[in-house]
Amino acid sequence: MRNEIHPAPMLETIELTFSYPGEQRQVLKGVTLTVERGSFVAVLGHNGSGKSTLAKQFNAVLLPSTGKVLADGMDTTEESLLFDIRQRVGLCFQNPDNQIVATIVEEDVAFAPENLNIPQAETAERVEYALKAVGMWDFREHSAHQLSGGQKQRVAIAGIIAMRPRCIVLDEPTAMLDPQGRQEVLATIRHLNREEGITVVMITHYMKEAAMADRIVVMDDGLVVLDGTPREVFQQAGYLEEIGLEAPQATSLIARLRKTCPALRADVLDEQEAAEAIAAVLREVKG
Repeated sequence: MRNEIHPAPMLETIELTFSYPGEQRQVLKGVTLTVERGSFVAVLGHNGSGKSTLAKQFNAVLLPSTGKVLADGMDTTEESLLFDIRQRVGLCFQNPDNQIVATIVEEDVAFAPENLNIPQAETAERVEYALKAVGMWDFREHSAHQLSGGQKQRVAIAGIIAMRPRCIVLDEPTAMLDPQGRQEVLATIRHLNREEGITVVMITHYMKEAAMADRIVVMDDGLVVLDGTPREVFQQAGYLEEIGLEAPQATSLIARLRKTCPALRADVLDEQEAAEAIAAVLREVKG
C-alpha cells in the first residue's frame, strides 16, 4: 500500500547559502525547498551542482552560511538540538565501508543504539526490526566485510533504521554498486518509504532511480532549477541536456520523435510507455 504523504514539512531550507571555509564560491545560492513528511524526493544534478552539499545540510553535517535549515521543525544551527536532529534524520553515504564499524552484521546495526544507552532488550528489538526491514536478517551473524556491495549498503541503511529515524537522506547510495546491488538497495528504499512511512531524500545521477520518486528536484550551480513530478521534469529533456543531464532514454527518444510527430504523448518514463505511445499514434493513423 502506498505510504500517505502528509503536508507538514519533514525538511525545509529557507534562502540557504553555503560556502566551504576558505573558499569564495557559494556552493548553495539561496535554496528554498520543502520536503513533505512521508514523501520520496530524488535530487538530481551534475557533479558540482550542490546536491551532496545540500544532503549534508539536512542533518547538520554542514551548517548554513546564511539562511536556515529546519529538520522536523528543528533549526540545525541550534547546537543543543544536534542529537535530536541526527536521530530524526539519518544520512547514508555512497560508500558503505565508511559506515560499517563492527565485524559482525548484527553488532554493526546495534552500534548506534548501544551508544545511545538504549536498554539491551530494546536494542535487540531494533536490530531485528532494522535487519528485517532491509531483508538482511538471515545474514545477522555474517562478517559484514565479506558481504557484497549491495548487502553492505543495506546493512548501513539498517544501522540508520535502528536509530528510528523519521527521514533518511541517501547520498548516491548506489554509485559504487553493480546492477544487482543497485536493484537490492532500490527495493529497500522503496519499501522503507511505502511500507514503513519513512521520508526519503535520495541524491542520485541515475535517471531511472529518480523516476521511482514522487518528486524530482534538479539542481544546477547551487540553485534549484526544476521541481516537479518525474513526468513533469523529464518532459524538459532539452533543458536537462543543457545543464549536463540526460532524461531517461525512452523520454529522450519520444522528445526527438515529437519534432516530426507532435501527436505523441510527451510524458513517458520508460520503454513500455514509449512503445504504447508510438502504438497509439500508429493505430490512429491506420484509423
